[in-house]
Amino acid sequence: MKSKYDVIIVGAGHNGLVAACYLAKAGKSVLMLERNSYVGGATTSQRVFPDYEAYLSRYSYLISLFPRQIMHDLQLQLDLRRRRTTSYTPFWRGSEADGLLLSNEHEAANQSQIERLHPDDYKGYQLMQRRIQRFADKVWPSLLQPLRPKEEWEREFSDAEDRAIWEWLVEKPLGEFIEKHIQHDVLRGVVLTDARISANTHAHDPGLLQNRTFLYHVIGNQTGEWRVPVGGMGALTSALYQQAVQSGVEVLTNAEVLHISPHATHPSVQFISRDKEVTVQAGHVLVNAAPAELQRLVGQAPGEVTTEQEGTAFKVNMLLRRLPYLRSDTNPEDAFAGTFHFNQSYTDQATAFELSQQGQLPERPPFEIYCHTLTDGSILSDDLQRQGYHTITLFGLDAPYALFLDNPELTKQQLLDKYLSTLNEWFNEPIQDCIARQADGTLCMEAKSALDLEKELRLPRGNIFHSPLSWFYADGADYVGKRGVETNHAGILLCGSGAERGGAVSGIPGYHAAMKLIYGS
Repeated sequence: MKSKYDVIIVGAGHNGLVAACYLAKAGKSVLMLERNSYVGGATTSQRVFPDYEAYLSRYSYLISLFPRQIMHDLQLQLDLRRRRTTSYTPFWRGSEADGLLLSNEHEAANQSQIERLHPDDYKGYQLMQRRIQRFADKVWPSLLQPLRPKEEWEREFSDAEDRAIWEWLVEKPLGEFIEKHIQHDVLRGVVLTDARISANTHAHDPGLLQNRTFLYHVIGNQTGEWRVPVGGMGALTSALYQQAVQSGVEVLTNAEVLHISPHATHPSVQFISRDKEVTVQAGHVLVNAAPAELQRLVGQAPGEVTTEQEGTAFKVNMLLRRLPYLRSDTNPEDAFAGTFHFNQSYTDQATAFELSQQGQLPERPPFEIYCHTLTDGSILSDDLQRQGYHTITLFGLDAPYALFLDNPELTKQQLLDKYLSTLNEWFNEPIQDCIARQADGTLCMEAKSALDLEKELRLPRGNIFHSPLSWFYADGADYVGKRGVETNHAGILLCGSGAERGGAVSGIPGYHAAMKLIYGS
């Protein structure tokens, strides 16, 4: 280890690795410091259940926002597979179990499925998708460019049709856009879900957090399609890590950063490595952590916590011996291949949000599940694949951080019981009979609340985006022309999800931090 580097990067998550690759290829000396024994942060694959050779994407699980340009620039060998099913949503048709099955491959089938709900909804749904596509075509390419002012963007949406799209997606609560195009409660809920993933918001939130969250979920690579990384999320960080090391980046794990000295021209980083305190100087420091974590590391008092900052995600990882059969007689492999929605009608979500804001666990908590192994079985051993095992990730909404403060373990179990009860409502057999068991007899099931995510990943208030998602434009004159990674300290840049246009697995903040240092703007 040298006494000084051109760049020190705090945190070896995917954004930090993206920045490291670009900087090292540009000839910069780079030191990465990671407090864990592994790289990747929340973007990893881990053997969650030791008795089984199954490597689950533990905290994040699909990729949409990672730009193809970054993959090309860094020559990443990453296979992203399309899911044959977009989503499946069970619902009751009278006393009969039914479901809405949307395909990524058969549009005629989608039309039939949607028109069964409401005769006009397929036409409205298609119009909505075309308008989102037009928005994505304009906005997506800008995410790797310096920030432009809002007024300039408004001029991009100047004709009558574009102006309507701009107002629905940027100026008015998203609920108006959904209700204008779709009539049925179930389909409205399917669309709304993308606006509420880990966001403490609702369809008609005047603060428009739901709009910002929705846009990040539907514009990725100008398609908005979420794809499965072959080998799990760890395949992405493994590819980035290999490129970084080959380019000369020094990566130090088990290195706990204690303090960053924010000197204008030669900041330094103090950390513990092998039980020794070490201080190393840098030309610049990149922080691949939340803005609140940066404040702590430079010795600043934390800022006021707002409602928007509250993380609402609840994650459950499971290993199944087999997929359960559905009451609706839908083929399980079709239903589980996409995003499987539960308690996520428009009305269900409104009710759940209201209860969660009153400090109550919703009676019918909205959640969705996703089966990685129906698209990519490589995360399982050959033996588990032959036996028909599958991994399941459950992602819960409306489970805000504050609900878990008084009695975290009891509240987790209560919510988990509600999830299992809902699953059993729609399956022909108890889900507990399908879940694998560990050697001690316990179910192969791991639950993480927002409180757990804060403790394990240092996500403030359990927010998986580090902070509320930002707009795609410069939110104020001071941001125009900037990269969105700048801080109040000249020698320190953010390069994590809490930067402007950060959030999800995108690598975009890491890219902008690297460009800022390489080109000076």
